[in-house]
Amino acid sequence: MGPLPRLREDIAAAKLRDPAARGTLELVLLYSGLHAVWAHRVSHRLWRRGFRFPARLLSQLTRWLTGVEIHPGAVIGRRLFIDHGMGVVIGETAEVGDDVLIYHGVTLGGRQREGGKRHPTLGDGVAVGAGAKILGPITIGDRTVVGANAVVTKDAPADSVLVGVPATPRARRVGEDTRAVLTAPEYSI
Repeated sequence: MGPLPRLREDIAAAKLRDPAARGTLELVLLYSGLHAVWAHRVSHRLWRRGFRFPARLLSQLTRWLTGVEIHPGAVIGRRLFIDHGMGVVIGETAEVGDDVLIYHGVTLGGRQREGGKRHPTLGDGVAVGAGAKILGPITIGDRTVVGANAVVTKDAPADSVLVGVPATPRARRVGEDTRAVLTAPEYSI
């Protein structure tokens, strides 16, 4: 897929996931989460081609401008939407699937200093509430919802809801809407 269709796809994903989105021009000019994802695509391409310093320089400049830090080594799927963005950190070995929604203050971080896989893998359709911390080389299954301020340090199956410190999973109910889960007071701390 070329760059222009990918940009259109990102804008459509933002419109779908953010009820406050008023129009394309507003999204393109004012949404720091989109800017961070777009800059990450460039820095990731540089990183993969061995231009490590320019890739890190671009990612740090983007962090300074948007408040969102995505390491250029992280693998990001299609249609990632970072809502409100500020304080989001995505580590070097993190992998993020397609159609993922991340709110502000989320960390996809490591827990160890050794090399290799140190950061989490999020499946397709995962939604991560504000302030959640997902730490270590763990896997969060497809369509899982992580509640606000949850601290996740263990793998989670697909179609689950994770809440608490440490987070504990429960199965999603049939027909349970992701937005409803993320805004329910009993799923935040």
